[in-house]
Amino acid sequence: MELTELEYREVDGVAIVTLNRPDVYNAFNATMQSELCAVWQAMRTNDAVRVAVLTGAGEKAFCTGLDRSEIPVDTVYDPYTFEDPGLTIGPRANRLWKPVIGAVNGMAAGGAFYLLGEMDFIIAAEHATFFDPHVTYGQPAVFEPITMLARMPFGEAMRMTLTGTSERVSARRAFEVGLVTEVVPQSELIDAAMRVARMITAQSPSAVAATLRTMWAARDLMPQQATELGNVFLQLGVSNAAMREGQEAFASGKRVKPRIR
Repeated sequence: MELTELEYREVDGVAIVTLNRPDVYNAFNATMQSELCAVWQAMRTNDAVRVAVLTGAGEKAFCTGLDRSEIPVDTVYDPYTFEDPGLTIGPRANRLWKPVIGAVNGMAAGGAFYLLGEMDFIIAAEHATFFDPHVTYGQPAVFEPITMLARMPFGEAMRMTLTGTSERVSARRAFEVGLVTEVVPQSELIDAAMRVARMITAQSPSAVAATLRTMWAARDLMPQQATELGNVFLQLGVSNAAMREGQEAFASGKRVKPRIR
């Protein structure tokens, strides 16, 4: 597919997707929205891709949300018909059930949370920052902080949202509250994401897929509901061949030397 606002490449079973509008801090316009949807949907049936990494071009920003030049000044928000442009750009919104790792370089602001909210986990560069500018510019922050409530403590998400552009969450603070799982120097960001991606590609594809679906379902369900649904995903993710392969690997005595983080 021809892309103008994204860069896309595949390396060893990993798709690296780069938001490529660094002149506007990788803010998304209508074209990028369309291309993101197309890329996620194409991955669904691309057996060569086992894991994806999402990042932004340059060092200044991962993404700063919707390109404000595309926001009509006199927008009328009809609650019955309004469709927020960010709600369709993430991998889960496009029914992609392969692991997606966020690699945050620089600023992640506002509408970036539509994407980060649908990452399976996030790795950040040391200079990365997170903030929500909506209230500063006269807009209520609604959909974006909703996505963050599943990733940050309530008070942290509330403080970030209500302070607008006056305060930013550092990469270190984001790590402390669980928004990101690792902080690395900018020069090591993609290598760090690829290292974990390769760990995942080394696992059983069916087991990974079933585990992914289970974890996302469990996040939004009551424990009893999640347990019952887990039985379904357990059966979907198990095959005799995979079980035999796993048993043989265990019986061989060979072990991967784990990385301690």
